[in-house]
Amino acid sequence: MTRHGDQRLILAGDIGGTKTNLGLFRKGKRRPVVKVTRSYPSREAANLAQILEQFLARHPVTVAGACFGVAGPVRDGVSRTTNLPWDVSEKKLKNRFGWDSVRVINDLTATAYAVPLLTKRELFTLNPGRKYREKSVGLIAPGTGLGMALLIWKDGSYVSVPSEGGHIDFAPNNEAEAAFWKYLHVRLGHVSVERALSGPGLFIIYCWMKFTGQGSEPTWLAEKLNEGDPSKAITDAALEEKDPLCVKALDFFVSILGATAGNLALTGLTRGGIYLGGGIVPKILLKLQEELFMRAFVDKGRFRGLVSEIPVHVILNDKAALLGAAHGALMNLS
Repeated sequence: MTRHGDQRLILAGDIGGTKTNLGLFRKGKRRPVVKVTRSYPSREAANLAQILEQFLARHPVTVAGACFGVAGPVRDGVSRTTNLPWDVSEKKLKNRFGWDSVRVINDLTATAYAVPLLTKRELFTLNPGRKYREKSVGLIAPGTGLGMALLIWKDGSYVSVPSEGGHIDFAPNNEAEAAFWKYLHVRLGHVSVERALSGPGLFIIYCWMKFTGQGSEPTWLAEKLNEGDPSKAITDAALEEKDPLCVKALDFFVSILGATAGNLALTGLTRGGIYLGGGIVPKILLKLQEELFMRAFVDKGRFRGLVSEIPVHVILNDKAALLGAAHGALMNLS
């Protein structure tokens, strides 16, 4: 048995296209208790092992077990990340670090593990709805890419169902969205919903609007777009109402997010609720509180009444995926 300060420690990781979060946790009464966390720029490392070596050099402990939520599909303990040139393998990590227990799971599976553990203070409710106990739950999370997952109630607890729902077809709901789809289809062929609902997707929406004459770009904004993260620049300008085109682009994004979340609610019949996660959603919380999101969410024709009853919550804990990965590691030890 591995101990550190009389507590077994496990290592958890949330591996995204932009950043990699790592943390050491111990078992708590209700959920894993964090001891230390650290974030690393994913693209500055050749692979996950390189980041793990940096982390463990700074925090030299013996690891009882590890679990990593990775942005990409997982097959037989191996994930080839969608937005990074990495292969993450349970077997290779075991061999390299000498750990007995290693799990590699989808990052949305990790976040889904965390959902039943979250407190009311870690959630913001957009639609209280009518929550049914022990019913399916849906999770949708736009960030560098777009992730989805379902939680199914079975034998007294929730089971996380992995998904690559971010790569389903983008389904336009009006003429403007149809024009956007056509614009992408000509250039890309298949148009997944991730092409719109992600950080890069928001920038694509903005560029399409600009190039099709729906607004002009002021000099100060052009400079901001070239300085760093263009999606953040667009979001900031929209929330501060400093640029009409940015406002229009973010509204377009939010409407598609609402419609897609509503589709997930119908697909999984998620009477236990829909949860919005990822890096983008908490940053646009003020925009989500406007009527645009919920109007698109419930706009499901004959099933409008059913969808209107489904609760919708925003996950405010930005380390939810890390918490879920820690829970996954402890599950593997029990």
